[in-house]
Amino acid sequence: MNVIIAPDSFKGTYSATEVAAAIGRGVEESGGRALRLPVADGGEGTLDVLVEPLGLHRVTVEARNPWGVPCNATIGLSDNGIALVEVAAASGVTTPHEGPRDPVTADTYGTGMLIAAAARRGARRIVVAAGGSATTDGGTGAIAAIEDGGGLRGASITVLTDVTTRYVDAARVFGPQKGADPATVELLTRRLAETAHRLPRDPSEIDATGAAGGLSGGMWAQYGAELRSGAEYVLDAGGFDALAAGADAIVVGEGRLDGQTRAGKIISAILVRAGDIPVYAVVGSVGEDLGDYRSRFAEVIVASDTTAMQAAGRRIGAVDS
Repeated sequence: MNVIIAPDSFKGTYSATEVAAAIGRGVEESGGRALRLPVADGGEGTLDVLVEPLGLHRVTVEARNPWGVPCNATIGLSDNGIALVEVAAASGVTTPHEGPRDPVTADTYGTGMLIAAAARRGARRIVVAAGGSATTDGGTGAIAAIEDGGGLRGASITVLTDVTTRYVDAARVFGPQKGADPATVELLTRRLAETAHRLPRDPSEIDATGAAGGLSGGMWAQYGAELRSGAEYVLDAGGFDALAAGADAIVVGEGRLDGQTRAGKIISAILVRAGDIPVYAVVGSVGEDLGDYRSRFAEVIVASDTTAMQAAGRRIGAVDS
């Protein structure tokens, strides 16, 4: 039995690589063949899962966090001119910071520093994973840092996103989870609308320009960035379709399987590509709003630690043994 193990991370507990390793051990203990393909949907953890497919090596560079405090962050660089920058690395909502986490002053300058650093190191194509930001500055901080750092030097930008939210809607949709109260959401929304009209192109009516508090729209407007589904990009980079052609089963996973899973997340993309191949979900928990989406899976197995994940792998591997 050939089983593709393609989980996302269990955020805050296990990386996608750790989850794939645990489930894979279980599959192999049952006599199956485990093809480990850890995945991400364009947010935090994207660098980890693309290091091997894109031939990246990690480089630590100086940046600053969303509130202007100096920090170090890691980017990925390949020998053939590809760079991978995670917004969460320098501008993330979980970025270490000892002071107030003000959603109004939080900016993406640090992400722009990483992009400029990649360009200075010879990157010709810079891929920006846009999930997990603490910011709603519409990308203005990143644009300023890129220009301060010498510009793109001819490099192109691709922004990976797992949302279709538009630029001016970013504060309303994502602001509360970044600490914005209703009044602050209104302030940030007005600021985004004003910024949209000042940019070289207006991103207001373009889907996916609201990712990372509008950073994706800022990159699209200022630099002509390509906006792509993070899930689709990761699956293509990992050669998912070719692997699936010889698979008997596919295992997906994430920390919580719920109603949001179907909205542009990696699991929904895998289900579409899987066709008639049975898909098993190994997850940390299941939301009450999952509803009939559960019927898309051959089985949903709750496993909140690596021992349970390994047991889930044994169970799946034994199905057709």
